[in-house]
Amino acid sequence: MNQVEHLSDRVEAVQLDRRRNMELQRRERVFNDTFRTIGVDKDALDHQVKERREKEQRQANELKVYTDELLCSDRAACILEQRQKKDDHLLNEAIVQFRQQFQQPSSRREFDLNDPELLKKQEGMQILPGLGGEDLVQKDRLRKQQEQLRAWSLQQQYELERAKHGLQQEMHKYDQSSLALDTRALELQKMEEQSKRAAAITTKDFNLALAAEITHRHLQEHHEEEENNQTDILNQLNGDLLMENPEQNISVLGPSRLRRDYYKGMSPKELQQYTQYQLQQAEDRKHAVMEQQEKELQEHHERMTSARAALLLERQQARINKELRRAMDNTNTQLAQAHDAQNNHLQDVYTNIPDERYFSQFNTSSR
Repeated sequence: MNQVEHLSDRVEAVQLDRRRNMELQRRERVFNDTFRTIGVDKDALDHQVKERREKEQRQANELKVYTDELLCSDRAACILEQRQKKDDHLLNEAIVQFRQQFQQPSSRREFDLNDPELLKKQEGMQILPGLGGEDLVQKDRLRKQQEQLRAWSLQQQYELERAKHGLQQEMHKYDQSSLALDTRALELQKMEEQSKRAAAITTKDFNLALAAEITHRHLQEHHEEEENNQTDILNQLNGDLLMENPEQNISVLGPSRLRRDYYKGMSPKELQQYTQYQLQQAEDRKHAVMEQQEKELQEHHERMTSARAALLLERQQARINKELRRAMDNTNTQLAQAHDAQNNHLQDVYTNIPDERYFSQFNTSSR
């Protein structure tokens, strides 16, 4: 047989799911200590979260600006450090080259005492003339040394002058390049100022033209408004309202209907009818007030009777409750004594202490 799903079964399934979801939500609320004890102000928490996010965004922006400044400073420091290293490297290369060219060991004054090729340079002389330890060529050697020193001094002066001249040329080139950069910066600044000035002039001209157009349009609108007001005033003066045409009081809905905007007041007959109608209304209102007073007096008497009966019932109920309370106290006393006796008996009989496994089976549902 085919199973047919009835509407009542579907409704019961929906209600069962709804109760199950409500039970899960209630269990989450009941077992959540924070929500159960102090509650949760979601609007305040959302506001705090929004403020914290804005603060974090502001701090992130400030950190980004600070990081960009640090990167610029580090980049400039790296460029200066590379330039300093390059200058030191060039200076060291220049010193090494100068030493290789002009400070060879053979150019020293005491090189002839430590020359390893001295014997080869003597051209076959095996024994020095004269006595042992006598220097026969001292004068020639001193003269040659002096000439050599003079030549070295002149060469060093020439090299210093050339280096100084080269340094001056480098400084001159550097000054020229700096001057060119400053001149270019000034030109760019002037071009920027000129462009800003031109943009300001263009904006000013546009604003003036716009202000003139707005002023002209306002004057034209004011003139048209004055003409319309004058025409309206003339139409009102010559209209049926101020001329008090009695034919204008009749409405298009019928002769018994009047137009409110053209109505000037009631006729003497209408005033007499209206006065009689007001007197009749006053008499009816007086009779209604008297009937209302009588009805309120009767209701007050009924309320007083009901209050007396309720007071008597309340006193009787209080006496019954007192007797029931006394009987309940006696019963509770007997139950407490029986419970104490049972606890004493259980303490004597059962000595095992329950552990966490025993307590974990409780408080698992919200009911």
